[in-house]
Amino acid sequence: MDVEFERLLREMAPRVLGALVRRYGHFDTAEDAVQEALLAAAVQWPADGTPDNPLGWLIAVAGRKMTDLLRSEQARARREETVSSWVLPEKYVSPPAGEPHDVDDELVVLFMCCHPALSSASQIALTLRAVGGLSTSEIAKAFLVSESTMAQRISRAKQTVKASNARFEVPPPDQLLDRVNVVLHVLYLIFNEGYSSTSGTEVYRTDLSNEAIRLARLTHRLLPAHSEVTGLLALMLLTDARRAARADATGRLIPLDEQDRDQWNAAYIKEGVALITDALSRPPVGPYQLQAAIAALHDE
Repeated sequence: MDVEFERLLREMAPRVLGALVRRYGHFDTAEDAVQEALLAAAVQWPADGTPDNPLGWLIAVAGRKMTDLLRSEQARARREETVSSWVLPEKYVSPPAGEPHDVDDELVVLFMCCHPALSSASQIALTLRAVGGLSTSEIAKAFLVSESTMAQRISRAKQTVKASNARFEVPPPDQLLDRVNVVLHVLYLIFNEGYSSTSGTEVYRTDLSNEAIRLARLTHRLLPAHSEVTGLLALMLLTDARRAARADATGRLIPLDEQDRDQWNAAYIKEGVALITDALSRPPVGPYQLQAAIAALHDE
């Protein structure tokens, strides 16, 4: 699959999922519908061309898949008549007036994937699948487990979220701080697994570290005043800036003082320093800010 095409699908997946969950609920069913829509796009778009409104196309197709799945479920429970009226328009152009923007939906989906009822391993797996857009096979390979084992883990995680009756909304103020901390912890673990892989023969997994940075950017864009969100994004950028110089052709790690500075990502360093400088001006200071400040000194 073309890299740019894959990136487009991966970035739109959580926005499509958010639109469906916000409209219908049923997180687990919506995730299945989104995966079917992405598969349809992977088959049709290369042959027919990318639609003018790819996000709308995906939401419309996923909505029809969602309707079919809900009808099937409700038929078993003898409630098909109620669900039969749940039909999306053929073309989806923009959210109805008054509904949250789809980027806000991404943040809510991220919070749902990091639900406190889930184990850390399940939070990571569900985040990579539902928000990161990675396939079950890709996630399984990243953590050296079988695809069937990872599929079961993700399925159990979705069922747990469903059983918790989690509402599709940013957690209320009395829960927000704890939930943000869980989100940051999950993103931190994903980045670390990508930057210093604990499994397999690869020194690092750029797909995981890049996805962690993308999700951290999303979280920072929506919570710019949260100093630890800013600190975590800065830490990721300042650390990842040295990735190209970390190992030689044989995979041997190169000490910091021996690394070729020309291979460091100057743009990441500049952005990271600006972010941590801003974050440290807004107390309290947390562990991600402290780590980012140390990384900034290393880079400077």
